Amino acid sequence: MNFLRVFLLCNLLFLGPSWALERFYWSPHEMVVGKLKWHVVSEGETLLDIARWYNLGYNQIVLANPDVDPWIPPVGKKVLIPSQYVLPEIKNSLVVNLAEMRLYFFRKEGGRNIVYTAPIGVGAEGKLTELGVYSIVRKKKNPTWYVPKSIREEDPTLPPVVPPGPENPLGKYALYLSRGAYAIHGTNKPWGIGRRVSHGCIRMYPEDIEALYPLVPLGTPVFIIYQPYKLGIKGDKVFLQAFPDFEKKISQAWEEVLRLVRKLELESGQKIRLYWMKAKDILKKPNGVPSLVGETRERTR
Repeated sequence: MNFLRVFLLCNLLFLGPSWALERFYWSPHEMVVGKLKWHVVSEGETLLDIARWYNLGYNQIVLANPDVDPWIPPVGKKVLIPSQYVLPEIKNSLVVNLAEMRLYFFRKEGGRNIVYTAPIGVGAEGKLTELGVYSIVRKKKNPTWYVPKSIREEDPTLPPVVPPGPENPLGKYALYLSRGAYAIHGTNKPWGIGRRVSHGCIRMYPEDIEALYPLVPLGTPVFIIYQPYKLGIKGDKVFLQAFPDFEKKISQAWEEVLRLVRKLELESGQKIRLYWMKAKDILKKPNGVPSLVGETRERTR
């Protein structure tokens, strides 16, 4: 490897991610934020290393690069970095999209609409967070984990209480929700981000929860949703971002897209021309990458 490649690899492996909590401006005509990028694999990298560097979850980078071994990607291989996002249907306060395994935080800054976003780890099969509206009722730095009885029954080796420290699965920051024992928190196992690994809590990379923690006040509403298909406008173009419906909650994917089209038309005041063949192809093989599937037109009276 030449000097530049060695320097970049050292930065990737030892200096941590390039940023935390991506931040974007958005509007009713700019619902697609970020941009797609490419990364050339260096020696010793895995897709998990690359995903964390670009603030992506495991699910996102694997879906976008199905032909690449996530553990031993070929050196010199160009991998797609799907760091472009169609905003979810709800654009208010804190939104957790379980199907996408991504969190969005909407707020005003200087009179402008700003959204922060980060990947998350979600509940394992049968343990997904219950959908609905919650609120942040407590915030804790260096939290103590009081292990629920149900989890100790699964793993009797666990102690009743885990104090703050490197062995604590809550990480260094926790935002507690108003119902159940759910929380949005850090993790001591960052490679679980973008996977179904928890007992229902929402896990974040340590650097992401550290950045989010001071931004979110007590009482902030939290919308837990399940939206595998998202449709958004960027300029005069319409994009579809589709993820696998792993919970099989959407019985008719095409009907769901048509519903989103009608809603976008109502919200934007524009007519949408959908490239229906392209949209249907995406629904057959969802890869989490926003794709052009239509255009907007001014309504004629």
